[in-house]
Amino acid sequence: MKPLALSAYLAFSRNAEGWGRRQLQKRLARGKEDPARIGEREGRASQPRPEGPLIWFHAASVGESLSILEVVKRLGMHDPQLNFLVTTGTVTSAEILAARLPPRSIHQFVPLDVLPFVRRFLAHWQPDLAIWTESEFWPALITETAARGTPLLLLNARMSERSARRWYSIGKSAKALLELFSAVQVQDDATAGHLRALGMPRDRMAVTGTLKEGTPPPPCDESELARLGDRLKGRPLWCAASTHEGEEEIAAQAHRLAQKSTHRLLMILAPRHPERGGAIRDMLAAQGFAVRLRSEYPCPDEDCEIYVADTLGEMGLWYRLAPVSFVGGSLVRVGGHNPYEPAALGSAILHGPHVHNFADIYARLDAAAAALRIADAQGLGEAVAELLQPSRSAPMAYAAWELSSSGADVTDKALALILEHLPGPAH
Repeated sequence: MKPLALSAYLAFSRNAEGWGRRQLQKRLARGKEDPARIGEREGRASQPRPEGPLIWFHAASVGESLSILEVVKRLGMHDPQLNFLVTTGTVTSAEILAARLPPRSIHQFVPLDVLPFVRRFLAHWQPDLAIWTESEFWPALITETAARGTPLLLLNARMSERSARRWYSIGKSAKALLELFSAVQVQDDATAGHLRALGMPRDRMAVTGTLKEGTPPPPCDESELARLGDRLKGRPLWCAASTHEGEEEIAAQAHRLAQKSTHRLLMILAPRHPERGGAIRDMLAAQGFAVRLRSEYPCPDEDCEIYVADTLGEMGLWYRLAPVSFVGGSLVRVGGHNPYEPAALGSAILHGPHVHNFADIYARLDAAAAALRIADAQGLGEAVAELLQPSRSAPMAYAAWELSSSGADVTDKALALILEHLPGPAH
């Protein structure tokens, strides 16, 4: 018998088609859904199911989906009969995955957690193995998948203190859901502790580290890298990456400070949500900065002080160009963003105090003198000015690269677990 909270949720989900469609229309109006693919959110597949075994990976958004690509690629190389379905819930993740999915892989938007939508999705795709990543749990989707006899794995699990408190509040329902997973690989000891307290059997769980450590650095257009490198030759620059509202102003103040000691300094500002580019440009221009948008100017001109990278899929380009990068979401209470990408591409890393989403790796980067924590615009500006000297940034960048390149065994462990649980002939 299912716990009361879970039973109530599933009862609502069973009769929530109308509610689900209304939610989708609201999201569509806010630009949070792709109108051409809205049917996928109701479980209506836009592509046929491929012949042969199908492994389904669910990842909430951009970071989670990118972290599994190396696993998908290596599984495909191991067995050319395997096919892959990757589901996510955001338009941005779909755009990025379109260019980066390995062969024999299909992307679909995950259905809303409404039982009729979920059943339609599962009836079409009939996955042989379902793999969930990090911390997004949809009860109807999980219980229906398990009810079909499909094995469930949880990879790269991460649970913050806040999420854990939310799950503790539903008591036995959390335990009932977690017990449906055959095995779990978690990123850190804190997550393992939360999952144990919620009822995950200890013998099904292993602390392996994060898949992001084993993820190859983001690619870039080599001809564009050469073109921009040539145009910007001799011009000092730094990158403020994955910034959120409130951080652009801080980065601009820091840039103004660093400009005093660094002639012709350029800042590449890559907001976490590129659609904010125009508003950021207007705000910084009102402060007296010469600002250009990447979408309008293919290269910053000589007068440009801040180049707003309002495009998708180009972080590999900016990190390769910038010897110093501030990783955002860390000076506001977002929790920080992935430092593995700049670390893997030789950029010295600066970050604020709010990095609880990646606490373990930031602690190791700081301890290895591979990253530097700053607290405000003054600290950021001073650090940028100092690290623009190659003698200061190069040792940091090398230490970060060394630390980031040590995580391939996490991918190996994920591959071994997946192959062990894949039904059918031994893989």
